[in-house]
Amino acid sequence: MKANFDQLIATLPRAPSEAWPAGVPFVDALSHGTMSVEVFAPNELDRQSPHAQDELYFIGRGSGTLTIDGVAHDCKAGDALFVRAGQAHRFTSFSKDFATWVVFWGPKGGEK
Repeated sequence: MKANFDQLIATLPRAPSEAWPAGVPFVDALSHGTMSVEVFAPNELDRQSPHAQDELYFIGRGSGTLTIDGVAHDCKAGDALFVRAGQAHRFTSFSKDFATWVVFWGPKGGEK
Protein backbone atom coordinates (compact mmCIF):
# COMPACT_ATOMS: atom_id res chain seq x y z
CA MET A 1 0.00 0.00 0.00
CA LYS A 2 1.14 3.53 -0.71
CA ALA A 3 -0.33 7.00 -0.26
CA ASN A 4 1.01 10.30 -1.57
CA PHE A 5 0.72 13.31 0.76
CA ASP A 6 0.63 15.97 -1.99
CA GLN A 7 -1.96 14.10 -4.06
CA LEU A 8 -4.20 13.68 -1.01
CA ILE A 9 -3.81 17.36 0.01
CA ALA A 10 -4.92 18.36 -3.49
CA THR A 11 -8.34 16.77 -2.79
CA LEU A 12 -8.98 18.97 0.29
CA PRO A 13 -11.18 20.44 1.48
CA ARG A 14 -13.93 18.06 0.45
CA ALA A 15 -17.60 19.02 0.25
CA PRO A 16 -19.05 20.81 3.30
CA SER A 17 -21.01 18.88 5.90
CA GLU A 18 -23.01 19.86 8.97
CA ALA A 19 -19.98 19.19 11.18
CA TRP A 20 -17.56 20.88 8.76
CA PRO A 21 -19.34 23.84 7.07
CA ALA A 22 -16.10 25.10 5.47
CA GLY A 23 -15.53 21.68 3.86
CA VAL A 24 -14.40 18.33 5.26
CA PRO A 25 -10.67 18.78 6.02
CA PHE A 26 -9.55 15.14 5.96
CA VAL A 27 -9.27 12.32 3.47
CA ASP A 28 -8.70 8.58 3.99
CA ALA A 29 -5.32 7.37 2.75
CA LEU A 30 -4.78 3.76 3.87
CA SER A 31 -6.33 1.14 6.12
CA HIS A 32 -5.55 -2.36 7.34
CA GLY A 33 -7.09 -4.15 10.31
CA THR A 34 -7.53 -1.62 13.14
CA MET A 35 -5.09 0.84 11.52
CA SER A 36 -6.22 3.73 9.35
CA VAL A 37 -4.29 6.68 7.94
CA GLU A 38 -5.72 10.05 6.95
CA VAL A 39 -4.43 13.41 5.86
CA PHE A 40 -5.92 16.28 7.88
CA ALA A 41 -5.70 19.94 6.83
CA PRO A 42 -7.99 22.10 8.98
CA ASN A 43 -9.30 25.21 7.29
CA GLU A 44 -9.50 28.13 9.76
CA LEU A 45 -10.90 26.04 12.66
CA ASP A 46 -10.23 22.54 13.98
CA ARG A 47 -13.61 21.10 14.98
CA GLN A 48 -12.52 17.57 15.84
CA SER A 49 -13.63 15.78 19.00
CA PRO A 50 -11.95 12.96 20.96
CA HIS A 51 -11.47 9.70 19.06
CA ALA A 52 -12.11 6.11 20.14
CA GLN A 53 -8.62 4.94 19.10
CA ASP A 54 -5.08 6.04 19.94
CA GLU A 55 -3.62 8.32 17.29
CA LEU A 56 -0.34 9.67 16.02
CA TYR A 57 0.09 12.91 14.11
CA PHE A 58 3.06 13.30 11.78
CA ILE A 59 3.16 16.95 10.76
CA GLY A 60 3.70 17.07 7.00
CA ARG A 61 3.83 20.81 6.42
CA GLY A 62 3.34 24.10 8.21
CA SER A 63 3.21 24.71 11.95
CA GLY A 64 0.71 25.12 14.76
CA THR A 65 -0.15 24.19 18.31
CA LEU A 66 -1.79 20.95 19.38
CA THR A 67 -3.51 21.26 22.75
CA ILE A 68 -4.04 17.90 24.46
CA ASP A 69 -6.14 17.93 27.65
CA GLY A 70 -5.28 21.61 28.16
CA VAL A 71 -1.52 21.27 27.56
CA ALA A 72 -0.22 23.15 24.49
CA HIS A 73 2.45 21.58 22.25
CA ASP A 74 3.97 23.70 19.50
CA CYS A 75 4.57 21.64 16.37
CA LYS A 76 6.00 21.98 12.88
CA ALA A 77 6.73 19.87 9.81
CA GLY A 78 8.75 16.82 10.83
CA ASP A 79 7.27 16.54 14.36
CA ALA A 80 5.29 13.57 15.70
CA LEU A 81 2.64 13.83 18.43
CA PHE A 82 0.70 11.13 20.29
CA VAL A 83 -2.90 11.46 21.54
CA ARG A 84 -4.45 8.73 23.67
CA ALA A 85 -7.93 7.49 22.81
CA GLY A 86 -10.59 9.73 24.35
CA GLN A 87 -8.29 12.69 25.05
CA ALA A 88 -9.62 16.14 24.19
CA HIS A 89 -7.33 17.71 21.59
CA ARG A 90 -7.37 20.45 18.99
CA PHE A 91 -4.99 22.25 16.65
CA THR A 92 -4.88 26.03 17.02
CA SER A 93 -2.72 28.86 15.72
CA PHE A 94 -1.85 26.78 12.66
CA SER A 95 -0.31 28.19 9.50
CA LYS A 96 -2.41 28.46 6.36
CA ASP A 97 -0.45 25.59 4.77
CA PHE A 98 -0.71 23.28 7.83
CA ALA A 99 -1.39 19.60 7.07
CA THR A 100 -0.67 16.38 8.92
CA TRP A 101 -0.80 12.64 8.56
CA VAL A 102 -3.06 11.02 11.18
CA VAL A 103 -2.65 7.36 12.13
CA PHE A 104 -5.39 5.65 14.17
CA TRP A 105 -4.88 2.13 15.51
CA GLY A 106 -5.76 -0.36 18.18
CA PRO A 107 -8.88 -1.20 20.13
CA LYS A 108 -11.61 1.27 21.03
CA GLY A 109 -10.53 2.93 24.27
CA GLY A 110 -6.87 2.68 23.26
CA GLU A 111 -4.09 0.34 24.25
CA LYS A 112 -3.52 -0.16 27.97
